[in-house]
Amino acid sequence: MNDGPIDVLVVDDDARVARVNAAYVAKVAGFRVAGEAHNAADALRLVEASPGLDLVLLDHYLPDATGLDLVREMRRLGHQTDVIMVTAARDVATVQAAMRQGALQYLVKPFAFAGLRAKLEAYAALRHTFAGGGEAEQAQVDRIFGALSATGAQPALPKGHSPSTAELVRRTLVDAERALSAQEIADLTGLSRQTAQRYLKLLERTGSAKLTLKYGDAGRPEHLYVWADPRRGSGA
Repeated sequence: MNDGPIDVLVVDDDARVARVNAAYVAKVAGFRVAGEAHNAADALRLVEASPGLDLVLLDHYLPDATGLDLVREMRRLGHQTDVIMVTAARDVATVQAAMRQGALQYLVKPFAFAGLRAKLEAYAALRHTFAGGGEAEQAQVDRIFGALSATGAQPALPKGHSPSTAELVRRTLVDAERALSAQEIADLTGLSRQTAQRYLKLLERTGSAKLTLKYGDAGRPEHLYVWADPRRGSGA
């Protein structure tokens, strides 16, 4: 995986809804809208024309096919682009079929920006975990399979904090070979410096991270954070 923005194709039969969803995607740090489509045929053409495409936000109700039909055709043609269903279809059979076709998550309309942002941030955290390569212990496997879940073994967080973002910052700090600044965390995760700082302070308050100060020749000392748990990655 590259370190650039995550390219997203937004597919919805309603052009107005597609524009809104695309605007939501563009507001999330680290994501970029690669295109919009309003039917399955156009979506498939864009997928085939965009080898670097990372993710499809996919409506199920399209005028020429269902979203799941499109996923099946993508897979038949060898396209392994990730899919998050974003649809008003809420019957259990469709949800189950989406799981079997490999959709990473299923977001039911209507939803607010915060709902989609949480899914996208969790997806970014999942990609970051995969980028590490190597072999995975059971704890990491559990995190991978639970990364896009709305619930899980995450501790309660203060209001306004996202579990997926907390996991992304935590994982980056755990994997680091040295103490990192908020700006370095931001550069590694695609978050803003302010967001990285907020989550680092949260980890410090809970005892998961230690703050050290690096003094230069002049000015205020630089704040550096290092993972405090001697077990490294086992728990937040």
